Amino acid sequence: MAGGPQHEVPPSGGAPQRPGDAEAADRGRPESLADLLGGRAGAIDATLPPVAFAVGWLLGGESIWVGVGAALVTGAGVAVWRLRRGDRPRSVLIGLLAVCVAALIALRTGRAEDFFLLQLLSNAASTLAWAVSILLRWPLLGVVVGAALGQRTRWRRDAALVRAYGRGSWVWTATYVLRVAVFVPLYLGGQVVALVAARVALTWPLVAAALAVSWLVVRRSLPAGHPGLRHPVEPVER
Repeated sequence: MAGGPQHEVPPSGGAPQRPGDAEAADRGRPESLADLLGGRAGAIDATLPPVAFAVGWLLGGESIWVGVGAALVTGAGVAVWRLRRGDRPRSVLIGLLAVCVAALIALRTGRAEDFFLLQLLSNAASTLAWAVSILLRWPLLGVVVGAALGQRTRWRRDAALVRAYGRGSWVWTATYVLRVAVFVPLYLGGQVVALVAARVALTWPLVAAALAVSWLVVRRSLPAGHPGLRHPVEPVER
């Protein structure tokens, strides 16, 4: 998506598509944050190790070692699967490292609920990061989408996009606030099974809702006639 236009021969055997035609088609194509950012596969994959931990913990007579073993095996399996489907190795490594760190924390403290401590802390940190990014006029939604589109920081020269991304980023900030609000009392109460259920419910379903709502907010925040996320409007120099 970040590369230049591809000159391909249509299946009908017609002439190669010209750059101008590609740009016109690109402008006419409906945009979607779900298409740009994905999210379903990664969000589902992230829930598998915690589920495996809880299942192993329960079947092993509430043994943390069994739960950790199940989580690590599942995490390794997910990592292999992600590499085979073409995910970036660095992203895969970070996901596997998170499972390992969560396992080490639980083994160190001897408390099963501490397997979810890293998740709780990361959501709290994300809440702060997203909120601060909006206040600094570097909304993280714009950073992520701009990187996905290969725009680097060009989107920041478009005041309308910065404003729209800022409003959309508040939607994502709210998702992290919701997770923290749910996870904290369950963690303090040592509710391992409930933590897993909350992790599943607040992962892909919540991500899907955030993608849809934040896209709607961004779309409605752009002024009429704006060419869209793929085409930031550069300020006119006088």
